[in-house]
Amino acid sequence: MFDASLPPKISRYYCIKRYIDFILVFFIALVLAPLILFFVLLVFLTSRGPIFYSQIRCGKNGKPFKMYKIRSMIVGAETDGITWAQDDDQRVTKVGQVMRKLHIDELVQLYNVLRGEMALVGPRPERPEFVEVLRERVPCYEYRMLVLPGMSGLSQLNYSADTGLEDVHRKLILDMEYIEDASFGLDMRMLAGTFLQFLCTKFSKSLPLKIFGVYRTAETSHWVNRIGLLNQHQPIILPQQNNKKLK
Repeated sequence: MFDASLPPKISRYYCIKRYIDFILVFFIALVLAPLILFFVLLVFLTSRGPIFYSQIRCGKNGKPFKMYKIRSMIVGAETDGITWAQDDDQRVTKVGQVMRKLHIDELVQLYNVLRGEMALVGPRPERPEFVEVLRERVPCYEYRMLVLPGMSGLSQLNYSADTGLEDVHRKLILDMEYIEDASFGLDMRMLAGTFLQFLCTKFSKSLPLKIFGVYRTAETSHWVNRIGLLNQHQPIILPQQNNKKLK
């Protein structure tokens, strides 16, 4: 019987997962190198400013680390403060729109995997500013940081970018499910689903996941009994945003 008072039981696969990721990342980097270099060149030719940028994210046990990306926004995009990304974000460049849609800007995070700061598959790493708020608003949120964050993951594949607390709840449920059920076979199917989802961007998002058996919904997970679901949209407000509204 599921005990809602306990954190997830971390899969035994995590004992060797780091070593397997380290081997796999070399083969993946070799295959994807031409694609990464192509978009690096596009950013260099079409937008002023650095090609790469880094953000501080919360890793395993909440330890902060620098996560790298190919720059997809204009320089100085956060001069007015940190904000939650939007679908029609005007700060994103034209090349950045393509990279974000295909998640190409995140491929340089293979470097973070090599450094042991991330895994190929795992919960998405979040910014400390958001973690501070979400820990207070979402039950069990800190449990997702029991393991290394991932470039891809069960929640990232099955759900789109967060727009409110209800999205965070759903993704957290799948993160907990993955932490308990992680295995080499599941990781391989998820990486294959990630690649096929990339190829089928203009078609179905869920079909590639169903083909490899990694399609999930929060409603069918036993973790929904603990975390719960929100049926109404609740925006995520950072402390600085809240202060602005009070002025």
